[in-house]
Amino acid sequence: MAIQIYDTMRQGKSPLKPLEPGTVRMYVCGMTVYDLCHLGHARVMVAFDIVTRYLRHRGYDVTYVRNITDIDDKIIRRARENGEPMDQLTKRMIASMHEDERALGVARPDQEPRATDHIAQIVAMIDTLVAKEHAYAADNGDVYFAISSFDGYGKLNKRKLEDLLAGARVDVEEAKRSPGDFVLWKAAKPGEESWPSPWGDGRPGWHIECSAMSTHCLGDTFDIHGGGPDLKFPHHENEIAQTEAATGKPFVNVWMHAGAVRVDKEKMSKSLGNFFTIREILESHTPEVVRFFLVGSHYRSQIDYSADSLAEAHNALSRLYSSIRGLDTSAGLPSGGWDARFQEAMDDDFNTPGAFAVLFELAREINRLRGSGDEADAAALGSVLVRLGAVLGLLQQDPEQFFQASVEGLQADEVERWIQARADARKKRDFAESDRIRDWLKEQGIILDDSRQGTSWRRV
Repeated sequence: MAIQIYDTMRQGKSPLKPLEPGTVRMYVCGMTVYDLCHLGHARVMVAFDIVTRYLRHRGYDVTYVRNITDIDDKIIRRARENGEPMDQLTKRMIASMHEDERALGVARPDQEPRATDHIAQIVAMIDTLVAKEHAYAADNGDVYFAISSFDGYGKLNKRKLEDLLAGARVDVEEAKRSPGDFVLWKAAKPGEESWPSPWGDGRPGWHIECSAMSTHCLGDTFDIHGGGPDLKFPHHENEIAQTEAATGKPFVNVWMHAGAVRVDKEKMSKSLGNFFTIREILESHTPEVVRFFLVGSHYRSQIDYSADSLAEAHNALSRLYSSIRGLDTSAGLPSGGWDARFQEAMDDDFNTPGAFAVLFELAREINRLRGSGDEADAAALGSVLVRLGAVLGLLQQDPEQFFQASVEGLQADEVERWIQARADARKKRDFAESDRIRDWLKEQGIILDDSRQGTSWRRV
C-alpha cells in the first residue's frame, strides 16, 4: 500500500508518487532567527521530523531541506534593540535553535540553507521575473511581483484574486501598482545590511528567499513542501506564483501544513504574546514528554497547550515505559503482525494517534504476559515496542532513566542516599525510621518499589 498524504492544494489525500521512484525531496519553511523558538515552532520541527523518520523507515531516500531566514525586518529591529551586530544575533539564535532541536530529539535537516548565503540565486530569480514582466522596479527602489500577471494566483488557498485584494491598502510611501503586489527586493535604508543588485543596493523580501533556496537545493519541481499553518497565505501562495512564473514548471507535488498550537483557544504566536519558549517548557517538563505531547496528536490537528495536557502526556508515556521496565528488549524477534498494524496507521497520512493505539495495545499485551510469568515472550514484544517507538523518536531511554529523570526536585544521587539510609534502618529493624524515609520521599514525588532484587524508584 502506498503512503497516503493530505495535500493542501488538492484538499484531500492522495498516494505519494515521488518524481524519482524511491526518492523524496522535501522542503520545509524554517525559522526567522531573531528570538528563541517557541512551542509552535517545536510543533513544526517535530511534525516534519516524524515525516522524515517514517519515510526513511519505509525505505525512501529522503533529502530534507529546511531553511533559515537570517535577514528580515524583525532581525534588524532586534539587533538594534540589543545593540549587537545582526550576524551575531542570528548566530546566537541559530545555536539556540539547534540546542532546542537536540533536546526534543529532532534530527538536523540534510541541508539548512541561509538566506544571506543565497543572495546570488535570489537576485537571479528576481531578474528572471522582471525580464518575463512578472515583476517591476518601483520608483522607491523596491522590486515587486505583479500578482495580476500570474493566472493561478490564489489556487493553494482556493480564493479568487479579487477576494484576496478585498480590504488591502497601499501605504502612501509604497509604489505598488496593485495593493496585492508583494516585495521581492527592498531598497537599502541607511545603516541596514545590504547587497548589490541590478536595481540598487538592498536586501531580499521574505517570500523570494524560499523560492530561490528550495529550487537551488531540490530543483524546479520537487515532491513535498511543508510549513506551519500560518504560512498558507500569503507566504506559500506567493512562493507558488513567483516560482512557477520564473521557471514555467509546476513548483511542488504535495503541500503539507502542520496544525497550530493553541493557548486558551488562540494560536500560540509571538505577535499575540501568548507563547512559551521551548526552553521555558523544558524547565518543568522532560524533553521526551514534550515530544510525546507534540507527536500524540495528528500533525494536521490543532493542539491545546496546558499544564494538564503535558501531565497527561507524562502519564501516557509512563505507561509505555512501565511495560518494558526490567525487560531485556535487545532481542530483535519477529513482530507477530504489530509492524503491519503500525505501518497501516502511519501510511494513512502519518496518523500518529493510530500508531500510538498500536503501541498501547502492544504494551497491554506485554503486561498480560508478564502477569502470567511469561517474561521471555514479554521481552520479545518489548523489543518490538522499542523498535516501533524509535520510528517516532520515542522510548529510546532506559526505563529507569525515564522514571528517575526530572528537571526539578531531588537529584538521583540524593534519592539513592536516602534509599541507602532506609536500607540501613531496616537492617537495624528500625521500621519507624524506614517508613518515615519512605513517606518523606513520597512527599517529594519519589515512589519506592521494593522487590526481591532490591529497591527501585520512580518519580510521580
